[in-house]
Amino acid sequence: MSCCIYSCSSAPSFSAPSASNRSSRFTFSSSSRPRIHCAFGGTVAEPKVTAAAEPLLLNAVHGKDVDRPPVWLMRQAGRYMKSYQIICEKYPSFRERSENVDLVVEISLQPWKVFKPDGVILFSDILTPLSGMNIPFDIVKGRGPVIFNALRTGADVDQVREFIPEDSVPYVGEALTILRKEVDNKAAVLGFVGAPFTLASYVVEGGSSKHFAKIKRLAFSQPKVLHALLQKFATSMAKYIQYQAESGAQAVQIFDSWATELSPVDFEEFSLPYLKQMVDAAKRTHPNLPLILYASGSGGLLERLALTGVDVVSLDWTVDMAEGRRRLGQNIAVQGNVDPGVLFGSKEFITNRIKDTVRKAGRGKHILNLGHGIVVGTPEENVAHFFEVAKGLRY
Repeated sequence: MSCCIYSCSSAPSFSAPSASNRSSRFTFSSSSRPRIHCAFGGTVAEPKVTAAAEPLLLNAVHGKDVDRPPVWLMRQAGRYMKSYQIICEKYPSFRERSENVDLVVEISLQPWKVFKPDGVILFSDILTPLSGMNIPFDIVKGRGPVIFNALRTGADVDQVREFIPEDSVPYVGEALTILRKEVDNKAAVLGFVGAPFTLASYVVEGGSSKHFAKIKRLAFSQPKVLHALLQKFATSMAKYIQYQAESGAQAVQIFDSWATELSPVDFEEFSLPYLKQMVDAAKRTHPNLPLILYASGSGGLLERLALTGVDVVSLDWTVDMAEGRRRLGQNIAVQGNVDPGVLFGSKEFITNRIKDTVRKAGRGKHILNLGHGIVVGTPEENVAHFFEVAKGLRY
């Protein structure tokens, strides 16, 4: 495994597009900066020289005029980066890496220093609050999350405490505050939380699951027990969003990865109301805080995701971006949705997929991202290429 050789000043350059691609709406300038041929006005727009008062990502979400879509990648901190693997060798425990302020800051900034994305996301995990809720857990290499005492009964749920982030995870607040200063408004600092149903899935199943039989058994045989657990998570995660915003997060992504294991009718009972509670609570105290909702495999639930009141719906790659945009409507921003596997392709292939996604998303209210997290083993030079292409685009 080769070490990272990329820096902000030595990212790979681009070659001119092949003849087969010259009919595309995307063209390269002589300075090798890729641009989108403006399908909206018929000309190639040059970059504006005026500086934004806020990071590009926030301007895009709020519907302001931007020159290009902002870009960041889920799981951009960690996993595939050699610099992160070196830290893992020294600190093999994930919880140690994600609960130590200095390590959290260092890991969060690794991709920022190399690729300069438009979003710098906190290095953490959606399960981080569990210990503060009296739910012991660990994240074991090669196995993933392990809940030591799975919750299956009403008595189990009664033992779950309400989460007080400033007491339980002060390192999260400290890290966000430092990140905000380090990034200095050149990008948006992103926080994130787990959604109630997804968190409940982990603690009821005892960890990751393939069939989600245990939580569905609880949902369909003892719904009151599950609703009590979901309510505790909704109240606690709303506080966690507020805490992250007060500590420096400029946007927060909500991960409801496992909600798509529910049928639409069950999503409306066991996920949607609690997501809406979280969003409503966060908007009461931080009305201008962009909230992004991501649920893997959400093609069948897109319209319902929009009902949560979030500002951005993040699409996975199984949904055509143009179709997703139509289904969600123009009032909500979209994020995504390049297949993470594309980053194993050639640079020309990566470029074409980026251009296709941005073209289908249309101008404005789009955050370019993957449809899921970066896969382990993804070549760093391809990630560098992704960012350089993305940041060179112009509407």
